[in-house]
Amino acid sequence: MKWVGDERLAAGPEATWYLETAFTPGARLGTVYDDPTTPVVVTGIEEVTTMRVPSGRLVVDAPWDDDDTRRYKQGVPTRPPRELAVRIPPGVYRVEIAWTAGPYEFFGERFDGVECAATRLCISDDPVVAWEMGLGVDDDVDRLPPGERPRFEADHNVGCFADASAWTTLSAPFRTCVDGCWEPREVGQLPDGCERICDESQQADLVTFTAQSGGVVWLGRTGTGDVAAIVVTNGMTDAKA
Repeated sequence: MKWVGDERLAAGPEATWYLETAFTPGARLGTVYDDPTTPVVVTGIEEVTTMRVPSGRLVVDAPWDDDDTRRYKQGVPTRPPRELAVRIPPGVYRVEIAWTAGPYEFFGERFDGVECAATRLCISDDPVVAWEMGLGVDDDVDRLPPGERPRFEADHNVGCFADASAWTTLSAPFRTCVDGCWEPREVGQLPDGCERICDESQQADLVTFTAQSGGVVWLGRTGTGDVAAIVVTNGMTDAKA
């Protein structure tokens, strides 16, 4: 039986175009702001690392919350992370970044304009036939206003994928990294400023990535409805780059 999704969550034509184009090396994702003659081109897809999700429950959120600074210091419970409602098979998955370049000039100086267009957690290599918004466990599609996209917030432009069952341990190192005060911590340094935190007791990981002010989470569905990819878009998905 062919999978049929909820139309209220389905990506529109512009969002679908962006999600598919962002992971197509050599494709044009738009033009440089204020310079319609210079294209923004997808330069490549970079595998940053792999991560373990033994519980099949996934958090896609900022690794810490500035609003919880006082609670962090007091050691009292903070708000729960944004865990996705969808479940994935327990396993080890690739984390990939789609890079674009759009050279521009600013006050007489030239810049290469390299940016992250989107970050992807690859669940399988099966083809994606449809995209839909990824709801959190506390989201209610029946209460979602028309045109609104549920998203997570990230005051410091950092998001993460993390195993939900190990969230308390995995996010703990970031609780001393609030209000711009970054304390030394033991992490796995990855390319492009990403980080990996590991909980060996549960064989689970957290991986950070760039997320400008947060992001919308998209689920790439196969023809049978299985989730093949989970993507966080960077920037506006309803507009050319």
